[in-house]
Amino acid sequence: MKPFSYGILYGTIVIFVFASLCSLVFSLVLRFSSLTEASLQLSITIASFLVLFIGGFISGKLSGNRGWLSGGATGLLYSLVMLLYQYLGHDSVFHFEQFVYHLCFIITATMGGVLGVNMSSGK
Repeated sequence: MKPFSYGILYGTIVIFVFASLCSLVFSLVLRFSSLTEASLQLSITIASFLVLFIGGFISGKLSGNRGWLSGGATGLLYSLVMLLYQYLGHDSVFHFEQFVYHLCFIITATMGGVLGVNMSSGK
């Protein structure tokens, strides 16, 4: 149970660290260039999916087995933290578009977890 829990925890921490770094980079680009947020929307979305995949991958690699479950739990934990932050911090609930994004985030983290387990076991 410990490796499974640690995998989910470390995967989620990696997601938040990489997301913070990406956020910093994008905010600096927006601040010091003539680009608008709308012009970077696709790049931000791709970076988000990549970060969730990496977090799921690390979760699956550290868990060692049941990658779909560890990756999915990592994506779900990330989505729940975002929901709580948005609801408690900004007094707003998920809209349908955000729900779809977070469902895709969970699926992406799940795929990362499956690949992480398969890469760690040498199959």
